Amino acid sequence: MQNKDFFQEEATISNTFQSDTLLKDYINKVIPDTYKKEVIADLNSVGEKASGEWFKWSQIAENIKPVLTQYDSQGRRIDHIETSREWKNLEAAASSEGIVATAYERKHQEFSRIYQMAKLYLYSPSSAFVGCPLAMTDGAARAIELHGDDHLKATALKHLTSRDPKTFWTAGQWMTEKTGGSDVSGTSTVAKSIGGNQYELSGTKWFTSATTSPMALTLARIEGDSNVKSGLSLFYLEVPNNKIEVHRLKGKLGTDALPTAELSLYGTKATLMGGPNEGVKRIASVLNVTRIYSAIGALAHMRRCIDLATNYATKRKAFGDYLINMPLHKKTLQDLEIEFAKCFKLTFLVIELLGKEETNKATDTEKKLLRALTPIVKLYTAKKCVVIASECLECFGGAGYIENTGIARLYRDAQVFAIWEGTTNILALIF
Repeated sequence: MQNKDFFQEEATISNTFQSDTLLKDYINKVIPDTYKKEVIADLNSVGEKASGEWFKWSQIAENIKPVLTQYDSQGRRIDHIETSREWKNLEAAASSEGIVATAYERKHQEFSRIYQMAKLYLYSPSSAFVGCPLAMTDGAARAIELHGDDHLKATALKHLTSRDPKTFWTAGQWMTEKTGGSDVSGTSTVAKSIGGNQYELSGTKWFTSATTSPMALTLARIEGDSNVKSGLSLFYLEVPNNKIEVHRLKGKLGTDALPTAELSLYGTKATLMGGPNEGVKRIASVLNVTRIYSAIGALAHMRRCIDLATNYATKRKAFGDYLINMPLHKKTLQDLEIEFAKCFKLTFLVIELLGKEETNKATDTEKKLLRALTPIVKLYTAKKCVVIASECLECFGGAGYIENTGIARLYRDAQVFAIWEGTTNILALIF
């Protein structure tokens, strides 16, 4: 029997665009009047969905981990990874909303990236980390736009930037091998030429995110090239009906709904992107985008944590009053808002620079600033996200430590932003 004398009202969220004063003020300030009405109306719609059906889908998806089936009933190798219906719904929503497409349609000139990233910022904390494959999708789209041949631009790029869920592709990024992550000099995957820019890849990838994506970018060493770093080349591959074996799904600290696998390539067909031995240089265009996605993800994660902690403070009574009325608790929440605002301003400054660069409107100084700030903003927001998530968990007291409130999951998930796309010390070497 339920004890009706003991309960704590749970924290809730409302339209996440309307409740975000900082975002609304920023959009009103930087988006030209020509686009402002359209952008604000769309962001309002996204904010409503992020606090409504997307939020509900994400909660369900977080509790249903991907499942790997390696063999069918006849003993044939199939290596099928199944994700939840809600994960698929969130992926379809990302396509319909144009969360990747907006940046490449460039209907809003250099402001297209601001508009796109504002949508991503609202979508991300209610996406069960579909934002991860979206990051690599955007990175792959930019790499193909810059380095892909005419065929890839006419086919793969259209899939990656589609607004139709039936034709939309997400992308994987298969870089990490048994020797480690950021140090790609240990890459042992070999590419054997089969004519023109077509190759067969053989090797093992220890950690592949978004393994259910229809395509991936990966690094390999062209057969016969012994140069440690300059010998790496960038390859595009499609996953269905290719020679790929999935060994296992990874057990992780968080991001439970996101399919992450260890796999091997056995003569996997792939297309060279850019010239031979230019892989490290070409992958930079991908990392520039994915690092900004990571910063947006961390920023959005902080916003969600603070929103929930603030809402809870208006409902939770202790010592005869609501937490929000207690000076020390109120100051804690205010301090969190200040730290968040710093991260917000830095992140969107970098996004402004990216939008200018992609539309050829950036000065040489702005291009240099973009290159310098991209790893910095990824590093800074990731570290702050962990601290803010921890503080917000503490704002819930014991309820924050209980799994079914969802706050503990937010704390675990926060740690991933410091790992993805380069850890702190790796990023420090880029400055």
